[in-house]
Amino acid sequence: MKKEISLKLNGEIDRLTNKTFKFDERIKDGWFSAVYFLKTKEIAQKKRPNNEVIMQFFQKNHAVLCGTDEVIALLHTFSDDPENLEIHSLKDGDKVSPFETVLTIKGPYQSFGYLEGIIDGILARRTSVATNVYNVVKAGRTSGTQKPVMFMGDRDDHYTQQAGDGYAAFIGGSTAQATHAMNEWWGKTGMGTMPHALIQLFEGDAVAASKAYKEVYPDDELMVLVDYNNDVITDSLKVAHAFKNELKGVRLDTSNNVVDKYFLRNEHIMGPFDPRGVNPELIFALRLALDDEGFEHVKIIATGGFTEEKIKQFEKQNVPVDIYGVGRSLLDNKIGFTGDSVILNGEPESKFGRRYRPNPRLEKVHFHK
Repeated sequence: MKKEISLKLNGEIDRLTNKTFKFDERIKDGWFSAVYFLKTKEIAQKKRPNNEVIMQFFQKNHAVLCGTDEVIALLHTFSDDPENLEIHSLKDGDKVSPFETVLTIKGPYQSFGYLEGIIDGILARRTSVATNVYNVVKAGRTSGTQKPVMFMGDRDDHYTQQAGDGYAAFIGGSTAQATHAMNEWWGKTGMGTMPHALIQLFEGDAVAASKAYKEVYPDDELMVLVDYNNDVITDSLKVAHAFKNELKGVRLDTSNNVVDKYFLRNEHIMGPFDPRGVNPELIFALRLALDDEGFEHVKIIATGGFTEEKIKQFEKQNVPVDIYGVGRSLLDNKIGFTGDSVILNGEPESKFGRRYRPNPRLEKVHFHK
């Protein structure tokens, strides 16, 4: 059975639905809505049942929008009489400007108003991750060549966020992700080779760990983690000589609190740079060492504390990184959304300082049961 994302990319459907998102049924009971929204819904039903409002949503940054399919699926699943709501929306992946209206909902407040906070939260989380990833991917081509960015945010937030974060990362431009859950909504599988724990099982012997890996997963491309012993050049050369053309890459994940043994052996090269962690001088030296011994084909994957700014710095110096792995910095929620009711029964009516902001880019959303 095809995933919905395949149907969408093939133009067979316009939007992902609850078949993908699998919402918690308690949403319908108001379990995740602020209590004042629930009270307002009941008051509207009893005191102003014939109201019709337009609610619009916006944020205050230049951003890559994400979460619209999820919000529309939410409305179509949990609002009362969803077929009678009039929804206009931008699409996931659209670039948006500060205060630009990204979504409008027209209908009786009591039909959908209690979902306002959930809508804000969905758009905020998904757009933050998509924008963060987009900016990091953009940073990864500062040198003129696009370097792939692997999304490694599994350990930086609650596991229940992985599917949505992975989809948002995909919208932002990351097509390599650490877990199967991160790939669930957009149709791929997780990728990765070994953690430090695997090398620990072989008493710190990266070659032995890699041989075991290759025996159990013979069809995988071999990417070896080489910082376990804090001697990335030595261990990289060991695995390169052991596996030759079978070795596809080495990954550095050196802690920002330690200095690799390469610098301790070569104190004369120390200078006005920070030798801790994964730094440009270490990667230049690693690339040179691999090339000198005939391993030009081996790629270098850099992980550990990478951010948009750090990647920009590496790229401006033409540091020979082939792939970046980024985690925590991609999950910073920097973008917040606001929902405002701005029209009441066809007339402007809103909180002071807010007004209806029509957007010709919005597309009408059709209801499909």
